[in-house]
Amino acid sequence: MADVLNVGVNLDAFSQAIHSIQALRSSVTRVFDCLKDGMKNKESQESRERAFVSEFQDNLHSVNRDLNELERLSNLVGKPSENHPLHNSGLLSLDPVHDKTPLYSQLLQAYKWSNKLQFHAGLASGLLNQQSLKRSANQMGVSAKRRPKAQPTTLVLPIQYIDDVISRIDRMFPEMTIHLSRPNGTSAMLLVTLGKVLKVIVVMRSLFIDRTIVKGYNENVYTDDGKHYYTPVTDHATTALLHYQLPQMPDVVVRSFMTWLRSYIKLFQAPCQRCGKFLQDGLPPTWRDFRTLEAFHDTCRQ
Repeated sequence: MADVLNVGVNLDAFSQAIHSIQALRSSVTRVFDCLKDGMKNKESQESRERAFVSEFQDNLHSVNRDLNELERLSNLVGKPSENHPLHNSGLLSLDPVHDKTPLYSQLLQAYKWSNKLQFHAGLASGLLNQQSLKRSANQMGVSAKRRPKAQPTTLVLPIQYIDDVISRIDRMFPEMTIHLSRPNGTSAMLLVTLGKVLKVIVVMRSLFIDRTIVKGYNENVYTDDGKHYYTPVTDHATTALLHYQLPQMPDVVVRSFMTWLRSYIKLFQAPCQRCGKFLQDGLPPTWRDFRTLEAFHDTCRQ
């Protein structure tokens, strides 16, 4: 402990100097208090002036005495030893040309920014972990016990695994029928029929949805000669594909998209949740909210 305190400073004189500074501050405060209060009430003008001058002189003598005591103790304190165990880092502050090579100040600034970056990165990581599964639609009737315990995470998934996922989704929704085919090898194409409302072609790349095309129930899904009445629904389906993104769990993405698509079973029966109308410019509410699945007109969802 003695080696730590042996830094070339008289600690007793240093402690006394601190008390002397406090006494000096008190005496200076009394001087200003005296000037603030002015002459106190006495019997005559002469006695008031005499009392004020006497008190002011005493306060000035106290300031002078405390200042002399502080100067005496400052000479006894000594100077800190320059032999600190800073090793090579102690030489950084001795740079004579600070304008040209301010290495020491730059290192301090970089250290501060590194601490700030680490702190904000930790906050961002906590917030992102809390929001990891909030981009999925409502899981209607899906129990956690029915989910597979281990899921492949690579882009190329086994065909049997993809067929099982599509089969489970098909059994989830009685109003929706899903026909799976592979016209070009391993890539799957789904023909989804939603009641008697519409049909959807879903082009998949492994278990990732690549594109969707929405057609009317009576339209030919394999040609492009339709009336394009369902073009807004196709655009909204494309937007939904961009919204439901969870690469670590592709089966959740497909199930969430199908849950959102199932909400169009009442395309011509559900009114707009904002204006309350069934038709606007001759069109039903074609937009479905990604979280609540509520119906809106395309102009009312703003």
